[in-house]
Amino acid sequence: MEFDLSWMLLGLPLAFVLGWLASRWDLRQIRAENRQAPKAYFKGLNFLLNEQQDKAIDAFIEAVQNDPDTSELHFALGNLFRRRGEYNRAVRVHEHLLSRGDLSRSDRDRAQHALAQDFLKAGLLDRAEDALRRLEGTGFEAEARLALLAIYERSRDWPQASGIARRMQTSGQGDFSARLAHYLCEDADAVLAQGQQAEALERLEQAVATAPQAARPRLALAQLQHRMGQSDQALQSLQALAEQAPAALPLAAGLLVDLSAATGQREAIHQLLNSHYQQLRSLDLLQALVTLDAREQDANAPGRTRLIQHLEHEPSLVAAAQWLTEEKLAHEEHHPAIQRALDHAAKPLTRYRCAACGFEARQHFWHCPGCQSWDSYPARRVEEL
Repeated sequence: MEFDLSWMLLGLPLAFVLGWLASRWDLRQIRAENRQAPKAYFKGLNFLLNEQQDKAIDAFIEAVQNDPDTSELHFALGNLFRRRGEYNRAVRVHEHLLSRGDLSRSDRDRAQHALAQDFLKAGLLDRAEDALRRLEGTGFEAEARLALLAIYERSRDWPQASGIARRMQTSGQGDFSARLAHYLCEDADAVLAQGQQAEALERLEQAVATAPQAARPRLALAQLQHRMGQSDQALQSLQALAEQAPAALPLAAGLLVDLSAATGQREAIHQLLNSHYQQLRSLDLLQALVTLDAREQDANAPGRTRLIQHLEHEPSLVAAAQWLTEEKLAHEEHHPAIQRALDHAAKPLTRYRCAACGFEARQHFWHCPGCQSWDSYPARRVEEL
């Protein structure tokens, strides 16, 4: 059978035409997909800039569907879900990224960090802790340690918090000696609640050695020493407090009044209070001086005259209400009602206020219950700020 060359001559052009058509079709499809993905992406970006998060999420989902290998779109989508409080969806997005085998090391670390943030925002602290620990040795290590520190403080796990703080201090992330002293004080409170005074005393002494400039360890140590009958040592602790952290002495004013009777060193304590009051006209120091003067039999003791002298320098409603307590009025029958009104008006002024978030409380806090900041409460009342 002879081979017919005419079929070959006809087939070659036909194959060429079909191949050319197929290539053109693929190019059109690729171009259409490339146009569609950026269009959806920029559409989502536009919605995001206009604070239309619902429409932005829809646009980003469309972009991800068109190009599922685009990691940046996944990150944007996960962050949007987290901001909206849809933590389950954010977790799924970031876990999907971590499951990809083609993800670079930097993007994998970034996805792990984003996943930890999802768990933190969702309040899943145990899963957040595990995710954060996986960031050791990465570029997110410093942020992860800070987040772990916040978790341990929130759960009051002071030994774990101490370990993280020491590692951060060793790596040069800052000076955490004051924070470590707070942890020791918190631990001392815990063991003291169980009646273990010796163990509490040991932790407080360690806290003083860890942060000599910190006020809380010395004040807590003096309180415990007085409680254990070691009043002379308690006074020495407060004298050291006055030297190392004089701004915190108003917090010890009441204890100093008690120590004046327990130690018999009334004159030394009176001088200590008075010298610091002259530098810092504190209501607590003033009250302590008035109390000490009232205990004296000396008619020349300033006593309540100090309140008037204080009012000459500071327009204090708290001091005025206290002075009026024992004064006789022209219409004495109205005195109780006036006194109640003044005390009611002055009561909010005797609170402490957090300098970081403004949270007010009747007692002084070393760790703000509102914003979780340490040492954010000045040792002064609201009226004095």
